Amino acid sequence: MTDPISDMLTQIRNAIAVGKTEVILPYSHFKKRLGEILVKQGLLEELFTPSSRTKQQLLGLKLRYTNGKSVIGNLERVSRPGQRIYKKADQLPHIRSGFGLTIISTSKGLYTDKEARKEHLGGEVICQIW
Repeated sequence: MTDPISDMLTQIRNAIAVGKTEVILPYSHFKKRLGEILVKQGLLEELFTPSSRTKQQLLGLKLRYTNGKSVIGNLERVSRPGQRIYKKADQLPHIRSGFGLTIISTSKGLYTDKEARKEHLGGEVICQIW
């Protein structure tokens, strides 16, 4: 797999399309941190570790729905392995007039666009969610 983050976002998008309540992914620290940000922002219910009979570590995401409709409208991968997108703190995009969320990978870890602007940090634009 060349882009596990894109795969994660696609699995979430597909699960929402068919109305599933949870997604099980191969574990990585980056995916866990991204999931923690989504939980903190109220876009996911929780992260969990599913029981598995295999040696591979897994990461579970419980999706959030209100009135039968997903809280997440769309997920879009911005920076890809073939084309990295970097922005300075003052150039970070505002998604949906501030109602959307951009995830930035900075030198200090993953931040939302609002947190990165507050800390005056730029970095790689990972994805946009609204």
